[in-house]
Formats: sequence, C-alpha cells, structure tokens
Amino acid sequence: MEFGFLESFEMGFDLFWSMLTADPALTIALAAVFGGLYVFAIIVNMLREQKLKKSCILEVDQMSGRKFEEYLQILMKSKGYYIKLTPASGDYGVDLIIASKTKKIIVQAKRYKNNVGIKSVQEIASAKSLYKADECWVITNSHFTEPAKKLAISNKVRLIDREELMGWMLEQKKTDQRRDTA
Repeated sequence: MEFGFLESFEMGFDLFWSMLTADPALTIALAAVFGGLYVFAIIVNMLREQKLKKSCILEVDQMSGRKFEEYLQILMKSKGYYIKLTPASGDYGVDLIIASKTKKIIVQAKRYKNNVGIKSVQEIASAKSLYKADECWVITNSHFTEPAKKLAISNKVRLIDREELMGWMLEQKKTDQRRDTA
C-alpha cells in the first residue's frame, strides 16, 4: 500500500488537526506560544529598524566608496586617532592609515551591498609589511564571507562589520550629543 505525496500530506494534516483539537488547553497553549513568538519577532524587528535609523548606517549605504573612506576618517579622528587618507589609486589596497601613540593600523574600507570576500583580506594582509603596520583592518558597512573570516584569523586581520560599525556610529552620536548639551 503506497501513498502519494498528497495523500500522505492529507493524512499528516488530519493527524495533526485531530491532536490539536483533542485537547483545547493544548490548542490555546500553542496559539499563545506562536502568538508570543510573533509579537516578539515584531518587537525585535522594530528595535533593529530604530537602531538602523539612529546610527545613520542607511546614509552610509548610499555613499560612494571614496565618501565612505572620508566618513571613516572623520569617525576615527573623533575616536582620538591621527588619520591619513591614502590616494585613490596606487595604495596597495590601503585606504586609511590610523596612528595612535603606540601603534600604526592600515585599513581597507569596503562600502558594499554584498558580503566582503577574501580578496580584501589578502590585499590588506599583504600591505602590512610594506606600510610597516602593527595591525590591519577591513571595515565594511556589510558583512564578511566565511572564507574571508577564516583568512582574517590566520593573518591576524581585524574585520569590522556592519554591526560593529553601527556601534561606533551610535557611540559617536552619543558623544556628540553630550558635547552639544554641555
């Protein structure tokens, strides 16, 4: 006795429905659980959207690559670093040079719609000795592919993704607001 997909689906649905309606308390409990999960998902989504709006990451998403580099220069300068923007070409993949009292960091900035891949990690890692840098970073408004993450770990490249960048932006906004009200 073989059943086709449709017959099997009907039997499964009938079994599920009979279990669900056999005990009204179970039905109410399941409805409450799924309703609660739905409300929770809506709240999480609203909070995420609010964070996106507050951070101004949506504006960053519209920038050109060069404007993104200039924005990062201003953002990092406000964090207390000395920043140098490299020329648009011939920079060996280095867009920013960040200096503090104790270290020199080279940065590749990637304003992307898609995930940043392995090429960016390769470029910044290979430029580290040329620039005599202590650290190398790739900063993006997006995320990184798994191969990029693996290569970054083995080459000690710090990856700053969308969430961390948004955190920096929100932190800066709070600092600016405190400064304005003082």
